[in-house]
Amino acid sequence: MIDRIWSGSSLLYLILLPLSWLYGLVSTLIRLSYRCGLRKSWRAPVPVVIVGNLTAGGNGKTPIVIWLVEQLQQRGYRVGVVSRGYGGKSAVYPLVLSQNTSPREAGDEPVLIYQRTGAPVAIAPKRSDAIQALLQQHQLDVVITDDGLQHYALQRDFELVVIDGVRRFGNGWWLPAGPMRERAARLNSVDACVANGGVAQEGEITMRLRAREAVNMLSGERCPVAELTHVVAVAGIGHPPRFFAMLEKLGTDVEQEVAFADHQKYQLASLSVLTPVGQTLLMTEKDAVKCHAFAQPNWWYLPVDAVLPSVEAEQLLKKIENLLSN
Repeated sequence: MIDRIWSGSSLLYLILLPLSWLYGLVSTLIRLSYRCGLRKSWRAPVPVVIVGNLTAGGNGKTPIVIWLVEQLQQRGYRVGVVSRGYGGKSAVYPLVLSQNTSPREAGDEPVLIYQRTGAPVAIAPKRSDAIQALLQQHQLDVVITDDGLQHYALQRDFELVVIDGVRRFGNGWWLPAGPMRERAARLNSVDACVANGGVAQEGEITMRLRAREAVNMLSGERCPVAELTHVVAVAGIGHPPRFFAMLEKLGTDVEQEVAFADHQKYQLASLSVLTPVGQTLLMTEKDAVKCHAFAQPNWWYLPVDAVLPSVEAEQLLKKIENLLSN
C-alpha cells in the first residue's frame, strides 16, 4: 500500500499531506539552524564523504559505500566507515566493530561493510562520536558515512546522493505522504549523484548491481546462481523487488518470492519452514550476515557489486582524491 501511495498511483497521499508539510517545515528549520550557526556542527580532522539519499527505503547506498572503500583502498588510502547502525542495539556507543560484533549490536549494513572491505567501521547515533572512536584506534585519510545526508551536526567535505533510477522520487512529497526526506532541489547542492538502475538523468552517474556467484552459507561453496534449483528467494531489504528482478534476469529457478521488512531479524524456525526437502533458500548478502549462526546446508546468498562506467568512476574518484591531497 505504501508503495502505491508514494508512487502517486493512489490518492490516499492527500490525507497525509498535513503531516508532510509539518515534516518539511521541521526538517527545513533544522537545516537552517545549522547553516545560520544556531546549532553547532562538528568538523572532523580528516575529510568526510557522505553517501546518502533523499528518499526513504533502499536505494543502493551500501554497495556504493563498499565500492568507494575498495577503490580508495586500492589507491593506498586508509579508509574508515561510520554509520548510525540502524537495526542494531549496542550496550555502548560509539561501537567500533570487530570480528565478534554481531548484526544485533551494530546492524546488518555496518557488519556487511566490515566483512566485505576489512575497513575500520564504527557506529553511533552521533556520527561525530563514531569518527572520534575510529581515530582513537586508527590513522585514517578519509571517513565515509553510510547514510547521514540529513545529519547536519556533522560537517562534510563531499556529498554523494544515491537515487533509485527506476522509482526516482515517487510523488515528490515529504514523508509520510511521499518518500522524500528532502525535496529534489537539494540535489543542486551535492557533489555527485549516482542513479542505481533505470536511466540516469543529466549529470547523474549510472550504477548497476552485478551479481557474483552464489555462496553456500554453510560450506562456502560457490556456483552460478542459475545452477540452483527449486529456489525460494528471500529479501529483507529496502526494496525487495530489485533482488527478485535480478534473479529473474539471471535465469534463476525461483519458485517462490518472500519479501520481509528492511533490517528483518531472522530466526531458524521462520526460515526453515519456507524450504521443505529439496528446495533451496537464496537470500541477499545483507540478510545472510544475520543468519550465519544457524545456517542450513541448503541456504545460499548472492553477493553483488556496484559497477560504474569507467570514465565517470575515475572522475568521481579524482574529485575525492583532490580532497585528500589538500
